Amino acid sequence: MNLLFRWLMLVLAVIASAYFVEGIEVVGVLPAVIAGAILVFIHTLIKPILKILTLPINILTLGIFSLVLNGLFFWFVSTVVSGFSVEDFMSALWGSVIVSILNWLADKVIDKD
Repeated sequence: MNLLFRWLMLVLAVIASAYFVEGIEVVGVLPAVIAGAILVFIHTLIKPILKILTLPINILTLGIFSLVLNGLFFWFVSTVVSGFSVEDFMSALWGSVIVSILNWLADKVIDKD
């Protein structure tokens, strides 16, 4: 149930990022669902490993490198999923900030249960 809720929140976050950020486009609901599934996979399995590997850079940049990493994940998902496109890295960075904020809110809701 927890993973399903996280996936639903990421799908809504991808749609919201397409609504708020100029360079992000989602054509239909299916690309958002697929992008959300890939982002859940990345956030659960790959991101913790990369956080440990990039810990020295994160310490030097006071955590700002995490934003860059999230932007790169978001941009990578747009290259894999057709119907979900990101024009440039700045759009990916702002989209990942929206996704991160909504993901953080989802974590707060899950922790209350």
